Amino acid sequence: MPAQTKTKEFSIRALAQITAAEPCGQSAGSFTGVSIDSRTIEPGDCFFAVSGENFDGHDYVEDAFRKGAACAVVQRDLPAGCRRDSKLLKVDDTVKALGDFARWYRTQADFQVVAVTGSVGKTTTRRIIHHVLSRNFRVCQAPKNFNNHIGLPLTLLKADCEDEIVVVEIGANRRGEIGYLTRIALPDIAVITSVRPVHLAGFGDVKTIAREKLSIAEGLRPGGSLLINTDCQILIDTARATGLGFACFGMSSASPPSMDHVTDISCAGHSSSFTLNGVRIFLPLPGAGNVENALAAWAVCSRFGISVNDYADALRSVTAPPMRAELLQFANITVLNDCYNANPASMKNALDTLVGLRLARQQPNGRLVFVCGHMAELGRQSRQLHVELGRQIAEAGVRLLLAVGQLGQVAANSAAAAANLETILFHDAGGVCDNLKHLIRQDDIILVKGSRAAALETVVEKLKELFA
Repeated sequence: MPAQTKTKEFSIRALAQITAAEPCGQSAGSFTGVSIDSRTIEPGDCFFAVSGENFDGHDYVEDAFRKGAACAVVQRDLPAGCRRDSKLLKVDDTVKALGDFARWYRTQADFQVVAVTGSVGKTTTRRIIHHVLSRNFRVCQAPKNFNNHIGLPLTLLKADCEDEIVVVEIGANRRGEIGYLTRIALPDIAVITSVRPVHLAGFGDVKTIAREKLSIAEGLRPGGSLLINTDCQILIDTARATGLGFACFGMSSASPPSMDHVTDISCAGHSSSFTLNGVRIFLPLPGAGNVENALAAWAVCSRFGISVNDYADALRSVTAPPMRAELLQFANITVLNDCYNANPASMKNALDTLVGLRLARQQPNGRLVFVCGHMAELGRQSRQLHVELGRQIAEAGVRLLLAVGQLGQVAANSAAAAANLETILFHDAGGVCDNLKHLIRQDDIILVKGSRAAALETVVEKLKELFA
């Protein structure tokens, strides 16, 4: 591995050609990186003025130049003061231009790309792949969950000249997004972790989700590998119906068989374990969902020549992504911090993990407590899926349910109808925080989970403040 990284250098004139830009100032010179944030831009970067719901990057072009930006890509005219002596490139769409440039860079680079998609488990699978492969290769991975039209191009452009592998995430909440992103990433290996009823407001049904996930194959390079979960029958059926070639991974022995032999899966307490091709593997992450993620990661790592023994050794030191099945201990209470997002599949996984924690601890005074936010983007099926969530909460043996919002109340009513448990409804996470001191007891095991809009990370921080 090189001791020093070569500095990337790109021609501004070449960028104009790649993005079909109209130069609005000087187009000579070069730049060394890409940024969309004037707060963190580095001297020599090219600033792409992208816009979001609450900001417009064009308002910060002048600030970017003051901080040393070499050039900027814009899609509308700017005030004369900002244009003076600036190296501006005007395009029809700055986000598309960012994607076009990232695709060009990917075609010029020598690294291989691993692309991970799926309804659940993308980020954990990506992190495991990076953790294992980094022992033998120079690997770049997506920061956080950079998996959309902006995040994926930024991940590719972040890769250095010496990087050998780039691991990216590809997400979607409506049709056509994965196809667009995979044609930018051009993966050598594409892995689909699962297909579950998520983002139904944009997709409508699970069959459509399966087709969307499989569209990741549209960008596969010649000779590339598509890896899919053998435990997800709708994914297998859809792949066969569309004539796609694929290889499998998974926990079951269902047809078609995975290329690996997996037995003796155990999920209890803070960790999991399983036997893979005769080798016992310890996974310091809880729940069957994480075993599934680890097997998806193995399917990738094995294609880079990693032995099962080396994989087992590397896996022992893997850590959970923040707010995704993250186990925290505050004095005598245990918190399962899984509040990054929520859908029916991840809710079921989290409840199963909660039950496993109780069985492992064997403390008769320890209650199962669930701080439950809503599951977003489920469309017309939203109410029914929250009713089903309530039944699952009751079956898990939760004793105290702190439900947030209207859909949280739907789940709470369903849980109370199915079992004898205490339910308390709160309008928002702030209401939960204000009452935790009086509701939580020593030895409680607490699951905190909901969609991002519920902001339940504030509940975790309050628990830490009260009990750590």
